[in-house]
Amino acid sequence: MKRILLILVLFITTIAQSQEKTFEKEVSKIAQRIENITTQQKDSLKVKVIAIDRRLETGEITITTSETLKKELAAYHARRIEKLVGEQERLLQLLVQDKTNGKIASSNEVNFDDDDINTFTVGRNTFRFSINNDDDDDDDDDDDDDFDTEKKKDDRKKDRGLGNRTTSQFVFALGVNNILENNDLSSLNNSTYQFWRSRFYEVGFTWKTRINKRPSQLYFKYGVSFLWNNLRPENNQFHRKNDEVTELQDFPENLSESRLRHVQMNFPMHLEWDLSKNRVFKDGGISDRTHRSVRIGVGGFVGFKLGTRQYLEYSDVNNIDVEEVQYDNFNMNTVNYGLSTYLGYKSTSFYVKYDLNPLFKDTETRNISMGIRFDFN
Repeated sequence: MKRILLILVLFITTIAQSQEKTFEKEVSKIAQRIENITTQQKDSLKVKVIAIDRRLETGEITITTSETLKKELAAYHARRIEKLVGEQERLLQLLVQDKTNGKIASSNEVNFDDDDINTFTVGRNTFRFSINNDDDDDDDDDDDDDFDTEKKKDDRKKDRGLGNRTTSQFVFALGVNNILENNDLSSLNNSTYQFWRSRFYEVGFTWKTRINKRPSQLYFKYGVSFLWNNLRPENNQFHRKNDEVTELQDFPENLSESRLRHVQMNFPMHLEWDLSKNRVFKDGGISDRTHRSVRIGVGGFVGFKLGTRQYLEYSDVNNIDVEEVQYDNFNMNTVNYGLSTYLGYKSTSFYVKYDLNPLFKDTETRNISMGIRFDFN
């Protein structure tokens, strides 16, 4: 029926080119609306089929139910196309009748915008309507086999929140790095390392999965990251390895740089509470939204060190600048694990990370990091 109608529209348009151009414009608008109806209904069908496939993948429905729903959807949208195109056909009949009665005025303008497509003129009267994908605009007829039953409307409401259960983030963090002795926070006051010049940098990727299938505020956040931890000793000291013991000693020359850097690969895991307000649709459906409000993360990490080196810069007795890089593990523990937490708003958080295992073997020295963390969703 669509093909016959389009041929009729084309035929009438060809005749109209030698007559009043307002008639041609109205015919073109009808043709554009018919094309919009077909495209929108097909797109709507594709979206619903994808939602059914997702329900099948999660085990919510069986293959038989999936095929039945798809057939019902196809029949439903075919009826929608037939109904909406039929309305345009009736408008075309009115237009031809109006043209025959000489009620359409001439116009020199043929081009029209999207808003013009949604208007229709008969005589001196102009009508406005809309064509969209909202299935709730269906006809008021009591069609018992119509797809939009209350149960299937509820299913669509539930399915809205399933699309983004897992999201990914690029993570970048930086701040100060130091140590605690014997798990005593007050030991920071007497630390042998420079507080503001001992820094850390972290780069990684995380994945954030909603705990419940339905929209909520609780997530499991996990990923992988690489850290560069720097420790700069106070009082012109450097790290010296004496067999199984690593200790700080005075350097014979005046050091302009003394830095111990250890690089590690971590696998962080957090339970995150995201207070972002979920989106609520007019039909009662809920869509999950994240990183738009306060976020609280509590968890830990496990990882291993990729390498350790010490950088020394000084001037020797001949006043020659020397830059020295020492490669060694300095008796550091290879495997590391600990606790971490963050509190922030949107993508920015205050971040604290604490190693539970000692930094050096046979010591009670543990690494602690505090800084700013960015989670770019």
